[in-house]
Amino acid sequence: MSQLTIPGEVLDVIVVGAGPAGLNAALVLGRCRRNVRLFDDAKPRNAVSHTMHGFLSRDGFEPTQLRAIAREQLAAYPTVSIEEVRVVDAVRTDTGFLVTTSDGRSFQARKLLLATGVVDEVPQQPGFRELYGSGVFLCPYCDGWELRDQPLAVYGHGDDKGGGMALEMTLWSADTVLCTDGPSQLTDDCRNRLDRNGIAVREEKIVCLEIHSRQPYHAAFDIVFESGPRLRRAGIFFNTGRHQSTDLARRLGCDTYATEGCTVDNKQQMTHVPGLYIAGDASRDVLQVIVAAAEGAAAAIGINSALLHEDLV
Repeated sequence: MSQLTIPGEVLDVIVVGAGPAGLNAALVLGRCRRNVRLFDDAKPRNAVSHTMHGFLSRDGFEPTQLRAIAREQLAAYPTVSIEEVRVVDAVRTDTGFLVTTSDGRSFQARKLLLATGVVDEVPQQPGFRELYGSGVFLCPYCDGWELRDQPLAVYGHGDDKGGGMALEMTLWSADTVLCTDGPSQLTDDCRNRLDRNGIAVREEKIVCLEIHSRQPYHAAFDIVFESGPRLRRAGIFFNTGRHQSTDLARRLGCDTYATEGCTVDNKQQMTHVPGLYIAGDASRDVLQVIVAAAEGAAAAIGINSALLHEDLV
């Protein structure tokens, strides 16, 4: 890949994405006195979430509250600055990386951390988007406890994305129905397991969710099918995939780029592209706030160690 030589200021690190991974990375790097620019396009994955869970000492916090606290704490570190703009391009240079923002500006850094997250593919039928975060959810580890013992549904097909999640939901509710929105694609073994555990399968196409209440964790809606009776539920968990919010890693030559997330080469979130790191939901499959924050810290330590190695004689 050809590299460019660009005159001007070169930062130590550019962090793209200001979710838990990017914010925690900026914090650790700021404490290392690194000159860091953090880019935030204000489109967090958990924007619809009323609370976050599974984060020790922050269980039940509003995501906006966590971001506000993080920004307040970052303000104590003068070498860290935040740009409220989207990064639209990135290329390698002789000194590291050059990123371009949506307003036409360019910034350079020796190291680049992508903490850009993913976008969840919410089912398109009417009602799903309207109830997203109130009665429609992604992660049972995040929201299953709040919906315990209520009538639930799972939207997905196949043994893993449909049957596997439906079986998992028995931890939280004995009244779970798998809705596959067409042919289930279940193997006989999986269908038998579902039957043994009292999980019904509805293969009819879904027309919409007819909403009766949107109270978070106390929603009420009917799943309306093309044929057959309606199904009244309090929550539905979907498993339809996700895609990265940007393809910057692919454009930079990351050979482990995948639509749902990149694989990194070691515990310091480093890719095979020299100087390029990936952390948070864009890096692997454990999509938890606390894991993203930890990956951001690991990436920051790896970046700082690499910079030290380059600078010390």
